[in-house]
Amino acid sequence: MNVIAELTRNLNIAWVLIAAALVFVMQAGFALVETGFTRAKNAGNIIMKNLMDFALGSIIFYLAGFAIMFGTDLGGVIGTSGFFDPAGIRLSAFDSLSPGVFIIFQTVFAATAATIVSGAMAERTKFGAYLIYSVVISLVIYPVVGHWVWGGGWLSQMGFVDYAGSTVVHSVGGWAALVGAAALGPRIGKYGPDGRVNAIPGHNIPLGALGVFILWFGWFGFNCGSGLAADMVIGHVAMTTNLSAAAGATTALISTWLHYGKPDVSLTLNGALAGLVGVTAGCAVSTLEGAIFIGVIASLCMLAAVEVLDRKVRIDDPVGAISVHGVAGAVGTLLVGVFANRGGAVGLLYGGGFGLLGVQALGVVSVAGWTLGTCALLFFGLKKTVGLRVSPQDELVGLDQSEHGMASYPDFLNK
Repeated sequence: MNVIAELTRNLNIAWVLIAAALVFVMQAGFALVETGFTRAKNAGNIIMKNLMDFALGSIIFYLAGFAIMFGTDLGGVIGTSGFFDPAGIRLSAFDSLSPGVFIIFQTVFAATAATIVSGAMAERTKFGAYLIYSVVISLVIYPVVGHWVWGGGWLSQMGFVDYAGSTVVHSVGGWAALVGAAALGPRIGKYGPDGRVNAIPGHNIPLGALGVFILWFGWFGFNCGSGLAADMVIGHVAMTTNLSAAAGATTALISTWLHYGKPDVSLTLNGALAGLVGVTAGCAVSTLEGAIFIGVIASLCMLAAVEVLDRKVRIDDPVGAISVHGVAGAVGTLLVGVFANRGGAVGLLYGGGFGLLGVQALGVVSVAGWTLGTCALLFFGLKKTVGLRVSPQDELVGLDQSEHGMASYPDFLNK
């Protein structure tokens, strides 16, 4: 290997490792968003779930999940090699980077898919049941989808575009959150007997806002690192990522101001996240103007989904994870088929016809079907066996006390 090639490889290794660290920091962002948007009596429980889904997921994904995702392809559906030895798989990424760097980068992505569910199931889930779920999604539910799209599976063979995971990561987490929240039922007091929807405010909006800023920061690693190279593409990806997030936040600000008479803080924060989730699929192939439209549309769809889920379907999602990740992720993936005009991908708006849009739609529906089906078996199985929901008494006391025997804010208990 000549000097230039060796220098290029080392730069790529350094960049992807930095990007992996940025994605890991997103775990802190998720933890703060979920903690801030829920009540003080459950703060420690939220932190524990976000800690342990990463800890357990890292081990399980290393032992088996990575093999299912990137192992030797079987029928375009699943990987079959590399169990307990992921570095033994023959991957071009191992040559261009190194086994360790590529594996850790994929590990932090797997952890993101698992942790999304925590917020939707917050304040009433048994801690042990949640740990079982985290293991299963990191072991099989997420890796199978990952193989379809990033591991040489059938969707990648059809030309499906999901550059950094609007569908692979975010909609998997969002659809799992939908099943989990539905299986659990709403929190006590969320819906009145007369059909009234009762708001249950989060205890610390500034904490939630800090989480959003951390997520926005980490997303530059999430999206820009997904090309696995420190090349000219990452500047464009950084721009589309930022523009979509900004457009999503601005759209939510204006929409809530017009609808409620005052701009809603939590929904505006979620608007930024919806823009980030939406553009993640097409961040490398959409135009800059397209990224703005993606942010606007993803944010509007998120706001509509929050309203429908809360008031019509009556599914209690304390942090809006289903709408932000499931809905915005699906919408953003579809919009690749409209706004793509780079890297060989041409969407409907730029004369590409309906071909790419059709492939994107097939991918969104297939991933939703797989995730909803497997998670239904998982969550309702947990409900019938170890139990999924804490007792009403434990829920009223708070999960910090009932599940962990502690208080997150002990200095304030008697004041």
